[in-house]
Amino acid sequence: MGYQVLSNTQGKDLIKAWTEGVPFEEGAQRQVRNTASMPFIHKWVAVMPDVHLGLGATIGSVIPTKNAIIPAAVGVDIGCGMMAVQTSLTATDLPDDLKGIREVIERACPHGDRSSRAAGHKGGGWKEAPALVEDSWKSIEDTYKTIISKNPKVETKRHPALQIGSLGGGNHFIEICLDESNDVWIMLHSGSRGIGNKIGRTFIEKARKDMEKWMINLPDKDLAYFPEGTDHFDDYVESVNWAQNYARLNRETMMKNIIAALKLSGRLPDFTTEKMAVNCHHNYVEQENHFGENVFVTRKGAVRARAGELGIIPGSMGARSFIVRGKGNEDSFCSCSHGAGRTMSRTAAKKRYSVEDQVAATEGVECRKDAGVIDEIPMAYKDIDAVMEAQSDLVEIVHTLKQVVCVKG
Repeated sequence: MGYQVLSNTQGKDLIKAWTEGVPFEEGAQRQVRNTASMPFIHKWVAVMPDVHLGLGATIGSVIPTKNAIIPAAVGVDIGCGMMAVQTSLTATDLPDDLKGIREVIERACPHGDRSSRAAGHKGGGWKEAPALVEDSWKSIEDTYKTIISKNPKVETKRHPALQIGSLGGGNHFIEICLDESNDVWIMLHSGSRGIGNKIGRTFIEKARKDMEKWMINLPDKDLAYFPEGTDHFDDYVESVNWAQNYARLNRETMMKNIIAALKLSGRLPDFTTEKMAVNCHHNYVEQENHFGENVFVTRKGAVRARAGELGIIPGSMGARSFIVRGKGNEDSFCSCSHGAGRTMSRTAAKKRYSVEDQVAATEGVECRKDAGVIDEIPMAYKDIDAVMEAQSDLVEIVHTLKQVVCVKG
């Protein structure tokens, strides 16, 4: 048995935690106990080894629910996830100086939350949508119009069409990596951008107001939920499904733009990307069947890992990442961790570490090495090797990746 069993706030054994050998702070344990005490939990809450404190529910938890969804558990970066593509390139095809490769990627993808210096970028997105972005948007535009007609408050100042194919900030990244055979991979991490954030926040607030209206007492106000059949439930499901589709499309569009830019750069020999590709969410909700019942499974910082299913578990700047294959472990509701998991807040990391620490920790990686990315320093995260060991009964490692270029928002 790879997990430990914990009790919820009523003393019932409704938590299974894959946390052996990794930190599981007291605040996160309290948060998991609160979540596992909600009356609509199906079987138990599964806790992944990258678990840490989040909004309402812990990041790194799998929450199966019957006839209800907790919007704050899904979060505000709806559909956030990973994509990785294996190329036909090898390490010897890369130039000695990788700064030019990083600059090509930065020009190809709007990144950060403000305007970058690249022509055509504005406010973390595009000034005008390129043709590929326009085509992507057209495939989801009609449902978006339906959503904002029902919920005008989810409309954003920056049109969501102008953020497809963009990275965002925080822990979102694009990397060029080498695997154990020195094959070159392109990997990225992003989600549903401003529109996903607005959808998430709008419906979290609606759920809180519903709880007040119905005078439902909660262990944490951020565990406010929509019961199936109530006014906002169907609207939320429609909106969250759309945001998850947007996030997947965002990653696919970004990857296409990166590949095209690298091919046109003249810095690399011609290459193909047909060997292997993985695109997986790690902040989302989906209806699945577990233990004979159809339930809503919210993976808040967790990846689905059904038997044979491929997923991505990134480390941090300077650490290894993994392409994994699921083992279909039902105790975890067929899930695994979504990364290493933070051990300290961004504010704490900035106070504790210096630019010199960041330079040393990312030696050998072509990336930003300035005060603006200290909060992403590898030491702010758990040991990825310990995280992988703790979930050895959930996934097997297919490829081990080490970044040589990292673009941070």
